[in-house]
Amino acid sequence: MTDSTHTEARPSPRTGARAMMSRNRARGAAVLVALVTTGAGLIAMPSAQAADTRPSDAELLSKCDNGTKFCVFHPSGSMEKVAGPTRKVGDEDYNCTSLTQRSSIGWSDTTEESNSLGLSMTVGLGWEGVFSTSITTSYEHTWRRATTESSTTSVDVRPGQVGWVTRTPDMQKVKGTYELIFKDRFHGKRYWYVPFEATGPLGTSSMAQRTRPMTDEEKANHC
Repeated sequence: MTDSTHTEARPSPRTGARAMMSRNRARGAAVLVALVTTGAGLIAMPSAQAADTRPSDAELLSKCDNGTKFCVFHPSGSMEKVAGPTRKVGDEDYNCTSLTQRSSIGWSDTTEESNSLGLSMTVGLGWEGVFSTSITTSYEHTWRRATTESSTTSVDVRPGQVGWVTRTPDMQKVKGTYELIFKDRFHGKRYWYVPFEATGPLGTSSMAQRTRPMTDEEKANHC
């Protein structure tokens, strides 16, 4: 009788070590990918949150001298003189006669300031007061929030025509930046800057006399 013996082949120590190293490298690569992916998410999130939590310029100005350690308006450049919007003032005058008539048209018109943020500027200690003080100091000029002009203007109206008066107010424009430093962090920061532009009346204006032929409807209603 023949006795046969079966011997099982076993991997050599060197082959087993190489297999283990391959598995370790695979696991390490997977962990690295996970860390990179997670890290990218963590890096991106603060930027999105910072953009979402930025306060509006109006909200920042509402904190001027009301929670700030320092608040000042820095004008940039010189004060600029510009023309305001032209509009009709007073009543129209209709000439239904056959002769040219000189009409005296009385009028009164108020011009108010405006700004780039659409905020109402009133006398106070907040950002409005800071703005006025800065204008006086920087330009030796008083900022006017509103002016009213009243007068009478003569217009020569020919037969069959209607006459009226237009007024174009002279305005002053200032550009600059508000600097706000908070005692404590406000929306994550202590330093904030707000660009600002304002236009206010100078108290003077230019007038113009206008005429045109009456329409048939105007002739029927006024003559």
